[in-house]
Amino acid sequence: MYRRVAGTLQFLLVHPGGPFWKNKDAGAWSIPKGEVEETEDPFSAARREFEEELGIQPVGNFRELQSIKQKSGKIVHAWRFEGDCDPTRIKSNTFTIEWPPKSGKMTAFPEVDRAEFFGLEEARMKINPAQIPFLEEVVRSVAGA
Repeated sequence: MYRRVAGTLQFLLVHPGGPFWKNKDAGAWSIPKGEVEETEDPFSAARREFEEELGIQPVGNFRELQSIKQKSGKIVHAWRFEGDCDPTRIKSNTFTIEWPPKSGKMTAFPEVDRAEFFGLEEARMKINPAQIPFLEEVVRSVAGA
């Protein structure tokens, strides 16, 4: 999701929840994303994951972006759409892990602990470096629209 504020593009990024990501910032943020289930297509999965991670149903004119390959080898498919929301009001689904490690105690954490809109330069610093091409493609495609 992107929006325009005073003629400037801003990108909605999410910060992963859980203890591993707690003190990580630069390069840790991402577009809302997740796994494609066996019975769904990537576009349906993208909309489902957006809603699960933010508690917001994505609505708009969706345009597919070029897929990227992350350092882990994972292929990420993405779509852009213009929209707006209050990122302080997100409601993420949760996951459960043993925490602290080897404690035998299962603890639930939000999949996304916060979301925020960033201008292009700040978004480049915050986002997983492999996802920077998504930002650049949105800038090019919106400018050409």
